[in-house]
Amino acid sequence: MRMIFVNLPVKDVARSKAFFTALGFNFNPEYSDDRTLCMIIEKNIFVMLLQEERFRDFINGDIADAMRAKEVLTCVSASSREEIDQMIAAALANGGAEWKPVQDHGFMYAGSFQDPDGHVWELVHMSAPA
Repeated sequence: MRMIFVNLPVKDVARSKAFFTALGFNFNPEYSDDRTLCMIIEKNIFVMLLQEERFRDFINGDIADAMRAKEVLTCVSASSREEIDQMIAAALANGGAEWKPVQDHGFMYAGSFQDPDGHVWELVHMSAPA
């Protein structure tokens, strides 16, 4: 069974934990410490939020400044349109920023926000095919 680990640099692990906890995410304490958070997206999908100095241990070159340029768009499915609206509202109320307006394509409803480090998070709900 494959697993996915998305690794993102953050300036403040405690701030990131508070932000994503407010959005309803949980963390795996076995893979977390004072410089690293293992955020659980789904059974085999995780986002590693790494304090910048820890993130440097895994890369060559510079860390992209996500406030100025986008290095990745992380898209997570949602169970409903309401879940998307609620998560965006929670993100904005807890230090996140607006990204793009909500898009309603009938079969697909999508929204997005930026976390406090400027990373873009997209949310999408797709209706079952008719």
